[in-house]
Amino acid sequence: MESASIYRTDVWNKKPLRFLLEQTDTFVNCVELVTSRGLITERSGRRVLDLARNLADDSQIHALSITDNPGGNAMLSPETLGTDMIARGQEVIIHLSCKDWNRNALQSRAWKLASEGFKNILALSGDCPTGGYQGQAGSVFDIDSVGLLDMYSKMNEGLLSDDKVGTAMEPTQFLLGAVVTNFKQLESEVMPQYFKLALKVKSGARFIINQIGYDSRKQDELLKVMDHYQLQVPVLANVYVLSRPAARYFHSGAIPGVVVTDELLTIVEQQANSPDKGKAFFLELAAKQCAIAKGLGYRGVYIGGHLKADDYLKVLSITKSYGTEDWREFAKEIQFSQPSEFYFFEANRETTLSSNELNHKYLASKSPEVLEESRKRVPLSYKINRMAHDKVFEKKRLGFQIAQKFYERVERSKNSVQKVLHQVEHGFKILGFDCRDCGDCSLPDIAFLCPESQCAKNQRNGPCGGTRQGKCEVGQKECIWSLAYERLKAYGEEENMLERGVIFRNGALKGTSAWANNFLGRDHHAKVDGNNGRISSDLKGRTNNS
Repeated sequence: MESASIYRTDVWNKKPLRFLLEQTDTFVNCVELVTSRGLITERSGRRVLDLARNLADDSQIHALSITDNPGGNAMLSPETLGTDMIARGQEVIIHLSCKDWNRNALQSRAWKLASEGFKNILALSGDCPTGGYQGQAGSVFDIDSVGLLDMYSKMNEGLLSDDKVGTAMEPTQFLLGAVVTNFKQLESEVMPQYFKLALKVKSGARFIINQIGYDSRKQDELLKVMDHYQLQVPVLANVYVLSRPAARYFHSGAIPGVVVTDELLTIVEQQANSPDKGKAFFLELAAKQCAIAKGLGYRGVYIGGHLKADDYLKVLSITKSYGTEDWREFAKEIQFSQPSEFYFFEANRETTLSSNELNHKYLASKSPEVLEESRKRVPLSYKINRMAHDKVFEKKRLGFQIAQKFYERVERSKNSVQKVLHQVEHGFKILGFDCRDCGDCSLPDIAFLCPESQCAKNQRNGPCGGTRQGKCEVGQKECIWSLAYERLKAYGEEENMLERGVIFRNGALKGTSAWANNFLGRDHHAKVDGNNGRISSDLKGRTNNS
């Protein structure tokens, strides 16, 4: 009898997240928990555990989302904390990122999580490692967030993998989520994010969380973009409760994709000089963001920050105190955009949010006259590569058929002939593309830019969120997906940049001839059905005709 009194049936055994999102109109409140370093029994671990338990004891908190080595540092695994939560009947979202694990390890982790009772996964590409034992750890990025969604979707169907024909296993039951980074400054950053979002939904994402941001117009735009592209999945609005240290950190650009503008930082600094160091202001700012999210039509909020349990509940309490239409004024107040920031839709002058009318300058930039001028600025090397690919590497072309027969004969020849041809190919591609001899070439997938040598995360299915003003978070070089967007747009093809199936690099092909693998059907081009990935073909027509 004594132990039974501990359990609060009104709070524990909360409704599944899938049920809330798919079968109710409940506005979902989710809190992000950042795991600690060291054992769960250490002081920092106990602090996070106590926070999680206090939040789990409140019926207003529908789900707790637990991070996976955030910031690229080694942290306690999310399932360690999550196990305690699901034992208490709390819904948990486990983050899984691709930076530290290859696809085999990620598949193994999925079976482990499913066996332990976890139902919800947030698929991430992840941050590049920033630390490690005896020096910085090496990143993996064997697959990306899109590949992870695709693999887990197949596991939900009871399939081991595409290349294990006829293999069936007990299906997992994961509700899969993904992230979109929509608070980007440049067109060449934000539009590929929207295209990748479409690919994520196609690959199995059943809920979306957006990145941290403080611009209500961009928040509104995301939902309108999803409606425009007919992406019918629920979205949780990211609400990060600021503090002076957090605002300064975000303002410095330390987390690409998270922006605190000069204007917002000035306000933060002023408020932080108050006796409570701005706490009341920061909690109210977050509450206003929650109200805006609900007013705009988001299905819930995803609240983060370094807070105590009572602070999270205070945010929800303040939100409840607002009138049903107060969010409209809040939306006008919280619009901290970047200089010359790109928006897909024109502004609505009355609401100061997005209208349903596409950006006039954007549409004008797609006119035949402008595209003709743009093509003049495209590198000559790209034009030559386009022509060569069209004549030789397109399967229906005579050049492809000739090359295919040639490599079939080479396959039957002595190894020395194959070796010489491979060396010639590799030498040419080193000069032209800084080739890393992966043997499973994605040059034609990314406007003839090599993801192995020119992308820190080897992203083959669209850009990660780690750019700032078009620059990569690693080395400050131009993001290859931004470059690809500009190249493709000059030919009116940018909306089709992810019009294909999910790409997985075959590690078995490393160090072999990519040309031979392509002509003989051994690389990913043979596996990816061109119609399987068609996301943008219909969208392109809608965009051009809107």
